[in-house]
Amino acid sequence: MEQRTDDGLSPYRIYTRAQWAALRDDTPMTLTSVEVAQMRSVHDRLDMAEVEEIYLPLSRLLSLYVAATQRLHRAQQRFLGTEDAKVPYIIGVAGSVAVGKSTTARVLQALLARWPNVPKVDLITTDGFLFPNAVLEREQLMEKKGFPESYDLPALLRFLSDIKAGRRPVRAPIYSHLIYDVMPNETIEIDRPEILIVEGLNVLQTGRLPKEGKAIPFVSDFFDFSVYLDADEEVLKNWYVNRFLALRGTAFANPKSYFHRYSRLSDAEASATATSIWSRINLVNLHENILPTRQRADLILKKGASHLVEDVALRRL
Repeated sequence: MEQRTDDGLSPYRIYTRAQWAALRDDTPMTLTSVEVAQMRSVHDRLDMAEVEEIYLPLSRLLSLYVAATQRLHRAQQRFLGTEDAKVPYIIGVAGSVAVGKSTTARVLQALLARWPNVPKVDLITTDGFLFPNAVLEREQLMEKKGFPESYDLPALLRFLSDIKAGRRPVRAPIYSHLIYDVMPNETIEIDRPEILIVEGLNVLQTGRLPKEGKAIPFVSDFFDFSVYLDADEEVLKNWYVNRFLALRGTAFANPKSYFHRYSRLSDAEASATATSIWSRINLVNLHENILPTRQRADLILKKGASHLVEDVALRRL
């Protein structure tokens, strides 16, 4: 059950799919097959078995973690003699492009929102905190879109700080994958949820530490729990290319789509284009910024070529 490094130590316990599925215990299935199908992203695979064997046990674990955190918060209030506002439990979901972060985030939101006490569960993606394309073009960062430097990090940190402080309401910008840009003057309102899920490529990234020891907050400093979705590089590339091919007849076909010019490419042309984008941008981002953060996650879900989770690594407490 445990994976050990050469020195006999590992911060994780490793579970096979069957071992993890057994941890569901009696957690009820609260989603229908129709709802599960609606949560599935383009070219992703998600079925009832995946929800029951992977995400229901995770939902059960998170219910225990959230309850324990709430008890600790109340104990601290009693100790300090304070009456602080309710502090949301924040869950980060990280991983490469095309690994299935959006699907995982939506499934977790749906399952967590159907606990017996019906908590308020909100979901945001860090895409909304990307600099607008006009800024990225001016700074010559369009080829670095999705890299840490392409995000308005101070704005994201202010948002998370306000969420943790219990301020209400807090607004986050909205990103449109159709126009491939932040939507001007449009926001989503987050009003003191019990749980907030934050999904994004680089949410576990730290950056350089200051030599003088000054406090520099990172996005992950605000997380109570984090999930990293993992898969082999060749598998990720195939998923990205296949998704690109599928999008030609869906999102890319819309004349308003930023990628409409790709809608009439042949299979060979589309494969070559997607492979080039993957190698030039997404693979570099994976190597330089995303993969190095994997070991910072509390839970790692390792997927195989079929999109199904093959094993689960849970960080020891």
